[in-house]
Parts: sequence; C-alpha cells; structure tokens
Amino acid sequence: MGAPPQLTPEERAKALAKAKLSRQERAALKVRIKSTELTIPQIFEIATTDEAIAKMRVLELIESIPGMGKVRAKAVMERLNISLTRRIQGLGRHQIESLIQEFATPSGKEKGKLLVLSGPGGVGKSTVAKALKVSSPFYVSVSATTRLPRFNEVEGIDYHFYSHDQFSEAISRGDFLEWAEFAGNRYGTPRKAVEDALRDGKNVLLEIEISGAKQVKEKMQEALLVFLEPPTWEELVSRLEGRGTDSAERRAARLALAQEEMAAASFFDKVVINTEVEKVVATLIEFASAH
Repeated sequence: MGAPPQLTPEERAKALAKAKLSRQERAALKVRIKSTELTIPQIFEIATTDEAIAKMRVLELIESIPGMGKVRAKAVMERLNISLTRRIQGLGRHQIESLIQEFATPSGKEKGKLLVLSGPGGVGKSTVAKALKVSSPFYVSVSATTRLPRFNEVEGIDYHFYSHDQFSEAISRGDFLEWAEFAGNRYGTPRKAVEDALRDGKNVLLEIEISGAKQVKEKMQEALLVFLEPPTWEELVSRLEGRGTDSAERRAARLALAQEEMAAASFFDKVVINTEVEKVVATLIEFASAH
C-alpha cells in the first residue's frame, strides 16, 4: 500500500473546518432527536441530501432517541444485525425498514399536508396566504427575515424579525427548512413550527420564493408545490411598478427577477392563475384534500 497523500496546509485547514461543521450539524440533529422534533424516517430523508448526516454513525443516532442509552442502543443494533460501526449511508433497505419499524410511534392523527405556494414577485402570494388563513384551518407559516419591520408589520404575525447574527446562528443550528438572500436581507422558513403543525394533523401552507420552494422539495419530498401565475404579464408589471413600499431600484430588481421566475412553472406540481383570490383559495384546499 502506498503512502497516504500529503495535504498542503491550506487543504488541511479546509478539511478540519469541514469536519468541524459536520460535527456541529450532527450535534444539532441529536438535540432535535432528543426533543422528539425529528422522527427516524425524517432523519433518513435528510441523510439522502446531507453528507454530514449520511456519515453519522447509526449508534449515535439511536443513543439520541429519548429513553435509549448506550446499552439499549447496542442491544437494538445487535438484534437487528447492524454493525456498531455502521454509518447511516451504509444501511441497506431492509435495515432502514427495520429501524423505522423499531421506533415507530403509533398515532391517532393523520399527518397534515404541506403546500408550498410560490410564483413571481407581485403575483399576490401574500394576499392568497392571508385569505387561506382566515377561511380555512390551514396553518400558514410565518417567515423569518433580517430586514427591518415596516410601520404596519407585527412581530410573529407578518414576520419573525431577526438580527443578522441571530439569522446566522439559526442557519448553523439547522432551524430553517429553506432560506435565501434578496436585496441585502435574508428570509427563511422556521422548521419547528411547520413540522409540529404537520404532526398535529394540520395542513400547512408555505408562501415562499421559488428557490426556497426547491429547497423544501429536496428536504420534504411529500411537499406539494403550487405555482401562482398572474392573469397577464402586463398586470404583473403594473403591480410591481405600483408598489409604494419599494424603492425604484428594488422595483426594477423585482421586475427583472419576475421574468426569470415565470419560467420556473414547469418544476411545480400545479399551476394556478390568480384571477380571483377566493378561487385560488378554494383550489388550494381542494388540492390538499385530493392528496
């Protein structure tokens, strides 16, 4: 066997930094497991797209489950014929199924449906979301943002307002289902409230941008994506130009972005034209019921 490759100081520093971030991410995940915020199936789903979690040892995972410990975790793995050194990414299909069955928790409630409403800026997403919240039992997620509140916005109702440091800390803890940056500010969807509502049997609506919708779909394959289109391009332009809360530069940026966003409709599960808010709301309720 040849000698191992020699790393440069820069390569070694990058490797150490990556390893540190992976340890932090796994530590944050274990906290969420202990608090029952995450289930075993959800962890396996996360591991399909997250390298740090995929490389987590199965023993660490099981030890984090409430009521388990090192002795009981080892006994479970031995009974299921899983090596104590096995990592999540090395589990076979039958082993994954055995672990899910081992830690399944019976519930009398059916899990709620997750709808993600997106579309170009100015199409009326927030208006539809507010109408759905008033006229149905949907839980409508409240986003977090680093921008300052406007004069008529209320903390916890319109947004959760974070400082830039608070937002960065939330990202490092894995608190967001998705997040993005626009015009110097960041926006994100707090994970816990959404997952709690779904487990409680409530249908949930996320009203977010297209890049965020794609992030959510990667993490939660069961999410139903709805693209909201304007009746005409001219009407969308009129709405964007008429926004009194945005500067001229902000409106121009939104208009340029909207042109790109209109091309993303094919990625979504359903396309709805926003001719009347009430009809859109009815369509969303029907779509969730059908699935």
